[in-house]
Amino acid sequence: MPDAFPKQWEVAPLEDCLAAIIDYRGKSPEKTKQGVPLVTAKVVKGGRIETPDEFIAEENYDDWMRRGMPAAGDVVMTTEAPLGEIAQLDGQRVALAQRLITLRGKPQVLDNTFLKFLMQSDFIQNQLKARSTGTTVLGIRQSELRKVSLILPPYDEQCAIGSVLGALDDKIELNRRMNWTLEAMTQTLFKNWFVDAAATKIRKGWRAGTLGEVTENARRGIQADEIESSTPYIGLEHMPRHCIALSDWGHSDELESNKFEFHQGEILFGKLRPYFHKVGVAPVDGVCSTDILVVRPKAPEWFGFVLGHVSSVELVSHTNAASTGTKMPRANWNDIARFEVALPPNSLAAEFTDFIRPMIDRIIANIHESRTLAELRDVLLPKLLSGELRVPAKLKEAVV
Repeated sequence: MPDAFPKQWEVAPLEDCLAAIIDYRGKSPEKTKQGVPLVTAKVVKGGRIETPDEFIAEENYDDWMRRGMPAAGDVVMTTEAPLGEIAQLDGQRVALAQRLITLRGKPQVLDNTFLKFLMQSDFIQNQLKARSTGTTVLGIRQSELRKVSLILPPYDEQCAIGSVLGALDDKIELNRRMNWTLEAMTQTLFKNWFVDAAATKIRKGWRAGTLGEVTENARRGIQADEIESSTPYIGLEHMPRHCIALSDWGHSDELESNKFEFHQGEILFGKLRPYFHKVGVAPVDGVCSTDILVVRPKAPEWFGFVLGHVSSVELVSHTNAASTGTKMPRANWNDIARFEVALPPNSLAAEFTDFIRPMIDRIIANIHESRTLAELRDVLLPKLLSGELRVPAKLKEAVV
């Protein structure tokens, strides 16, 4: 517990502050290809819910959610594997899988958005770990979760704190959605300029060729003891699926094996289990796992053309089919280089790169802005939750 907090603030067990606490520990219904999105523990990450890729049938929904229906604003927490990931539900109708619990604050006692941020604080996370059981996989029982202590400012101040921190999260989410839109636009443009054009007819100045004629694998190996500890590090765990915006990376202070260097703007291709489709544009200079290929165009004007093909479903499928290994298949650079493409004139490739470059630059700028906002949020969080920083009275009046 913090050493000190404002005297008008209270301390109370979680169970005394909740209008509802709902868990989903039964057997999940059969998955379907469409229907109600199923939120599983694996998509609750970093304070948000990633897009679910599993569904249950409409006719199974009421039976599966019979312990209680989730509502907009409810706080969702993973109870194991991993423990303590937190997110908040919006208005979308979803089903919740095992290893998740839903928390809903009592009206005028506990604001849900404040609860979302409070549950992410070190103060709460340390309690969750202390009350957990298990060695390899930590988990917490509902009976123990109910005993977790909360520090409660007055309700209006809870709302104000939630508003301040929520505004930062909202901007981060807006940047993420903007990047998704920009990426979709670049994919559509690439398809229109090169894939559809090549499928209808080979235009004047076009020719059949391979991707290796215009791109290369930049193999810049570096020893672990030569890497500065502050150098950004990207491993496969930092790369999302089907998304060129690489917004997550770590640092190199604990690396023990050799890595590859990459530069901002180069393309990173996850070669281990290529069917995961982990391909993105490096937003910084750094080092990456040797299970990642660093790809770059042989000439700058071919960047857009190379990015479009390297991140395409067709190329990923091609490399997956040619990969070696049963349990841990790996793609090979030579298979990427041999990928057959219709090569346009140099001038057309240059025109396309000039056209999409501002979109890629905007994606990278949004990533950096979001990281700055996240750092600010993480600095403010403990200060606001302890009362070291207080929300101005005018803001309190504006949000309640």
